[in-house]
Amino acid sequence: MHKKISVGLIGTGRLGKMYAEFLAYRVPQANLVAVADLVPERATYCVEKFGVPKWYDNHHDLNYDPEIDAVVVTATTINHKEIIIDAAEAGKSIFSEKPLTLSLSDARDIEKAVKKAGVFFQMGFQRRFDKGFAAAKKKIDQGIIGTPVVFRGSSRDPYRPSLEYLKPENSGGQILDMAIHDIDIARWYMGDIRSVYAIGEVLAYPEIKEVHDTDNVVMLIKFANNALGEIDISRNGVYGYDIRAEVLGTRGTLQAGYLRDTPILVMTENAVTHDVVPYFPERFGEAYVAQLNNYLANLSEQKAPPITIEDGIKALQVAAAATHSLQKDVLVPVKDF
Repeated sequence: MHKKISVGLIGTGRLGKMYAEFLAYRVPQANLVAVADLVPERATYCVEKFGVPKWYDNHHDLNYDPEIDAVVVTATTINHKEIIIDAAEAGKSIFSEKPLTLSLSDARDIEKAVKKAGVFFQMGFQRRFDKGFAAAKKKIDQGIIGTPVVFRGSSRDPYRPSLEYLKPENSGGQILDMAIHDIDIARWYMGDIRSVYAIGEVLAYPEIKEVHDTDNVVMLIKFANNALGEIDISRNGVYGYDIRAEVLGTRGTLQAGYLRDTPILVMTENAVTHDVVPYFPERFGEAYVAQLNNYLANLSEQKAPPITIEDGIKALQVAAAATHSLQKDVLVPVKDF
């Protein structure tokens, strides 16, 4: 049994509250010492709800709390750079939720700071810890479907976020916000991406035009090994939260993901129906817990992180190239970013 590691959580919004609960109750190696948020009410909620001993209204004080060994970053993406560089300079080990940041220049500044400080850093892409996605990766590596030649990824949210969130200066745009997971899984299954072409429109929510974003995007991908790929993302999957991936190989096909939340099928005279996954907390709750357990185990055992800062940068690089393609209607070589 590994000894407990004192953890500080920065960012206690929607995802941060989930992480606070996981760290308090479902990650045995974690001792959640403190939380920090710019909105005091969110931090104090975690203190009261999950029995966290301390809270701060800024990341700096948490990063320099001598009791804390590891920092988990679930703050708004636009603040990641300042938080992570500060944590690195404080000598803390770091786990960061996706995306690493909103711009490649900021991502590379983060990488320099982490390397200079020599601290342990693990990137958060929880789909790699989902049982289905992980099983598909294992079978690909075992050669069960032969050589992978085509990747298809699909992410559909059941409703749109607020217009304030959708502003590209806050979310990074639909591709960076939604497709970053699909891009990471595509790279994990198939290897690096050479070029990308993206098309997108506002088709379901006319008000999104006000913030200059899209609600539906399709991306075409060519991998470095000449394999092909397609990713579609939508904010109007009104029937439920629908996340899937498929890999076509020379000797078979693998499909990962599911829509039915409860394993029951109702068959009547007029319809055959089942329920659906409501949203990401239900779909990937176990994967979030697994990746936090993995992070602390790797830190304790001095193992290399399975998802590195380079993975975060490469996914961001592809997303930036795809966003440029969407805006300019051109095929974009990823190396140009």
